[in-house]
Amino acid sequence: MSAVKRIAVLTSGGDSQGMNAAVRAVVRTAIYHGIEVYGIQRGYHGLLNKDLRKMDIRSVGDIIQRGGTILQSARCQEFRTAEGQQKGAEILREFGIDGLIVIGGDGSYQGANKLSKLGIKTMGLPGTIDNDISFTDYTIGFDTAVSIVVDAVNKLRDTMSSHERSSVVEVMGRHCGDIALYAGVASGAESILLPEVPFNLDEVADRMKQNFENGKRHSIILVAEGVGKGDDIANGIVERCPSIEPRVTVLGHIQRGGTPTANDRILASRLGDFAVRRLMEGDSGKGCGVIKGECVATDIDLVVNTKKEFNQELYDLSCRLSQ
Repeated sequence: MSAVKRIAVLTSGGDSQGMNAAVRAVVRTAIYHGIEVYGIQRGYHGLLNKDLRKMDIRSVGDIIQRGGTILQSARCQEFRTAEGQQKGAEILREFGIDGLIVIGGDGSYQGANKLSKLGIKTMGLPGTIDNDISFTDYTIGFDTAVSIVVDAVNKLRDTMSSHERSSVVEVMGRHCGDIALYAGVASGAESILLPEVPFNLDEVADRMKQNFENGKRHSIILVAEGVGKGDDIANGIVERCPSIEPRVTVLGHIQRGGTPTANDRILASRLGDFAVRRLMEGDSGKGCGVIKGECVATDIDLVVNTKKEFNQELYDLSCRLSQ
């Protein structure tokens, strides 16, 4: 019999498609095992303001297909302080919470790690479109974000080809360029500019020029925001090759919205269920992920202090295929 009688779940940081599916899995798995579940509204901000509400089966009905997060999210400067973290731990104890499941990115994991060190049983789920959490092959929302970028590039190719123009597409990814990399390979982009790989704009411009001279009717460059603004890249190309006038598209927050893909729904459901069961087994202070198809739990202190490994093999593939 599990010693866990009551748990709470919150979503924090930037929203990602699949967060609702994860919340649903946490709530329904907990209830299945006779555990009470409380949803914390607006992340750590809601925790410090005691914005907790009991959830039941119907609380998470008809949400698996919805983007965003029904628990909402908000920034909380107070929780960044030691006093705020201590206050959060005391509130969880006041409500009789035996375990907390945090769904979010690196900042959310940092908060969960602090609470864990204050004696709160915590589990972290990787909810971020950037795919920048270590010890998991993929994060919740990443697959959907990539699909959105690929769909946008498909549409841009149609109009760029009609006018024989090039296009610079700026996508999210400040420190991790996985959205640009995976979407670039999937959409056949001619150039992919990432924060992990140094690039030479002269070579990018020369490749575009050569492509047009060889009869190509369009050219697509995918730029992760960590590299710089799409407008700056486009202006740099014009300076080097005035005959090419790239059009710039900044996809922005559209990458965060929309219906999650089947892959993201399944990933979120598996990890939500896994986190509850690990808490029941007495585990704590772990970040949950999927590696080679298997659910794994890694010390959250290690997760937040380890940089996600760059997929060099996929990048090399993109270079070979972008001839």
